Amino acid sequence: MAAWAALKKRGGTEPAPHVPPFFPLAKSTAPGRCAAVESFRARPWVGVMTGARVLTAAVLIPMAVAAVLWTDTWVIAGLVAGVLILCLYEFFRLANAAGLKGHPRWTTACALFLVGLQWLEASYQGIWVHSDYGLLFAPGHSPAPPDLALVVFLLGASLLAVLGKRPLNEILPGLAADCAALVLVAFPLGLVVRLHGMHANGRWVLLFLLVVLWTGDTLAYFAGRAVGRHKMAPEISPGKTWEGAAANLVGSWLAMIPVAYPGILPVRYLWLGGYLRPAHMFALVTLANLAGQLGDLTESAYKRSAGVKDSGTLLPGHGGMLDRLDSLIFAAPVVWYYFSMLLPAAG
Repeated sequence: MAAWAALKKRGGTEPAPHVPPFFPLAKSTAPGRCAAVESFRARPWVGVMTGARVLTAAVLIPMAVAAVLWTDTWVIAGLVAGVLILCLYEFFRLANAAGLKGHPRWTTACALFLVGLQWLEASYQGIWVHSDYGLLFAPGHSPAPPDLALVVFLLGASLLAVLGKRPLNEILPGLAADCAALVLVAFPLGLVVRLHGMHANGRWVLLFLLVVLWTGDTLAYFAGRAVGRHKMAPEISPGKTWEGAAANLVGSWLAMIPVAYPGILPVRYLWLGGYLRPAHMFALVTLANLAGQLGDLTESAYKRSAGVKDSGTLLPGHGGMLDRLDSLIFAAPVVWYYFSMLLPAAG
């Protein structure tokens, strides 16, 4: 009553509603009650966010599958280019918020040039070869390799640094932001084009990677909220738990089973099961999943450095485009180099 009287004295009419903290932690002291249940009851907005997340995924996943399976690689290159523009826009917003003013137009132009060269390289179809390690891919090589874009970027960035009109104390931070955008976002995302262009089987490789990542992320999201207790990196991503990370890996393994052992299901919907030994499939999926989780944490570090929760608001329930693709950005190079160069860990 004293609190109510004090509120009326200040001119209020009703108690202020409870506002959940930025990253609410589930803690319950009631005996016999699940802390996760109490957390969900205390946060009614979780159901809304989960519904938006599911709805967004229900719309985007069929579109992505259709694009991967039934379009040519040049279409995938165009889609990657469009997505890359959005990712770089979000990345430079984060960099600017962290005090790093780069050159987004020049870096984006070089990134699109890189995607074009990746498509050109993919058009020189390589061959699939069998080895003691399983099925490997020997890529072809175009007259203009993708690393040409890195040389162009290097020269242009140097000219901007030397001839630009920015203060001297902004030159190095600006170059750092440009290089980070190209190396951490553009280059690995461009390898999605190479994966799809791996001769006749590339589209199945890319679809398999997407399914593995989607399944792992989905299981991690719900398992982390239900049973997550031990924080993985609370300063970087307070919502990430070791239980969720383990569920992420298990989810990827579950998605692998019908492919590694095609006899389990009556439909052999992927060619990989007939060419990769289960042990190598296990190694590939494990490496891709761990790389994807590392990408998720790394992207969270970007956001924490910039002091924001999401990289954008483009995708309801998911945040920005960079939030949605962080796992793919880090996992795609692992899968590409596994097939094209045979990582020792996969042997």
